[in-house]
Amino acid sequence: MTTPQDRRFEPRSTINTRGVVIAPGLELTCLIVDHSATGLRLRLDRNIALPDQVQVIDIGRGLAIEADVVWRKGQEAGLKQRDQSSLRGLVPSRLAAARDAFLRASGR
Repeated sequence: MTTPQDRRFEPRSTINTRGVVIAPGLELTCLIVDHSATGLRLRLDRNIALPDQVQVIDIGRGLAIEADVVWRKGQEAGLKQRDQSSLRGLVPSRLAAARDAFLRASGR
């Protein structure tokens, strides 16, 4: 039996860090399982349908990651990263909800 070939373009790193997924009308805690230069995989706290575009807050690094949801399976989702911005200090208005959620989640 042969093993399936990995189709990823970028190597992935396991990080297992706390995160928060936000979108209009949605704020859900998650675990960022792994990431690469172009995407990340999430494990959600519950099985819920995600919109096509979300922001993921990496609580440990203080980042807002803007991403497109490319696949979902049960409580896991794969995202393609579009952009990332620091949530420390001043943020653009499009990231105001992400900064508020970051402050609540990090206890600062």
